[in-house]
Amino acid sequence: MKKIKIFMMSFAAVCALGMSSCVKDLEVTPIDPSTRFPSDALNSEQGFEQLLAKCYAGLAVSSSYGANGDPDIEGVDGGFGQYLRAYFNLNCLTTDEAICAWNDTGLPDLQNMNWQSSNQFIIAMYYRVFYQISLCNEFIRQVNSTNVVFTGNNRAAMIAEARALRALSFYHAIDMFGDVAFPSENDPVSLTAPRKISRAELFDWVVAECEDLVNGSDLAEEGQNIYGRCDKGFARMILAKLYLNAEVYKGEAMYDKCAEQCEILMSKYQLHPNFADLFAADNHLFTANTTHGSTNEIIFAVPHDGIRTTSYGGTNFLIFAGTGGDMNPTEMGISSGWSGLSVTMQVADRYTENDARHMFFTAYGKENPEAQNFTAGGYKSIKFRNVNHDGGAAQTTGFVDTDFPLFRVADAYLMFAECAKRGGASEAEGLKALNAVRARANIIAHTSYTLQDVLDERSREFLWEGCRRQDLIRYGQFTTADYVWEYKGSVKEGAAVESFRNLFPIPAAEINANPNLSQNEGY
Repeated sequence: MKKIKIFMMSFAAVCALGMSSCVKDLEVTPIDPSTRFPSDALNSEQGFEQLLAKCYAGLAVSSSYGANGDPDIEGVDGGFGQYLRAYFNLNCLTTDEAICAWNDTGLPDLQNMNWQSSNQFIIAMYYRVFYQISLCNEFIRQVNSTNVVFTGNNRAAMIAEARALRALSFYHAIDMFGDVAFPSENDPVSLTAPRKISRAELFDWVVAECEDLVNGSDLAEEGQNIYGRCDKGFARMILAKLYLNAEVYKGEAMYDKCAEQCEILMSKYQLHPNFADLFAADNHLFTANTTHGSTNEIIFAVPHDGIRTTSYGGTNFLIFAGTGGDMNPTEMGISSGWSGLSVTMQVADRYTENDARHMFFTAYGKENPEAQNFTAGGYKSIKFRNVNHDGGAAQTTGFVDTDFPLFRVADAYLMFAECAKRGGASEAEGLKALNAVRARANIIAHTSYTLQDVLDERSREFLWEGCRRQDLIRYGQFTTADYVWEYKGSVKEGAAVESFRNLFPIPAAEINANPNLSQNEGY
């Protein structure tokens, strides 16, 4: 049984900087009944550790009060507004990776690629990103201003972790929204309209931040931090992702720099021999910063615990929403299914049956003749499941224990292969990296490869892990007619859409609240 303790505290902070009034104060469960104000709570090293825990918890839960508790952000549903669920909706449901049978307002618009700035799922992602950034800013501000004495280098180490978490959300802002607001820990508390920063400027800032984190900070070495907390491998992955997509984000190729980071990552982490283990209820055993297990493929996972960290997002959403109809919930380790998610025929056709990653319920066939009918067709992914890797039961069937693997070293292998093919490293070494991932999947090695081979391998390897939209944009296939899938462009056969949809719109309420911002083209 895994044990995850996420400590919460009472912290009545200012509204998250750069947001409109829909963001609440940061109010969470107090350490003890006498705690009322920040000065009462933040009077010890433990108090700051608990505030840092809130920064981490924001990736896993929508509220400090449990799955049914009052969400951190007013006006955004605590279920679909959870960070990872919002991330899935924008980065997987907009691609060939997922079709959803539900007809919630705004959900078919993502699938059909005709969303607008009022889309509630886009709004949820935007405010989750900036809520996280503001949490981290406030943590850094409070630590820098306190007279509390910390043990050893804990003060600097905790600041480094908050900076790394903030860099993650700024990276997501770069990728999904482009030019955005730039709230900082140095802004006055009274500031309600942070300055706008361009996508290219923010790219440079996050790169500099992560370079400092891996080279000059007190962030823990790769694999050396406490389970569920980030280290230099986490920061290196953000760097690699930024460099890989630099042509999109900044108009400048940086494949050699991406390859350099990937080589370091491949030297410090190992591919786990059994792919399915990485998505089981006890996949924490295969995470780098843990004392269990013999491999460390997962560089950073967002912890989930069916008793202690419950939400209707993250892996809980992936497993429950992907189960229904004639599927057996018991085999997925859950109490019942929500009958929501399928994959497109194009994704299903990409796998061979001997591929270890061919993890589907196939009884309904590949084609989805009715997108809003879960049992009418389509393969159902059974990749994520709430069952231990040895077949043993998880803690409970009502919520899942399965951690979400945000960064895996397999990604470094395939990023390196792509960079090599694009001229950033030795193509021979790129082929070795590509074939290492294929060998783990039990499929034959390539003797040579193309860029399309890498894209297809990424599709098979990272289904529902949040990579697909970014990959298709980098390859020029997200909005164009070069590649279409079921219901792309609002038609069953698929069609091209406007190129401005490579970015999501800034929520209209945010544009109105901050005169420094402007709407993305096309919206």
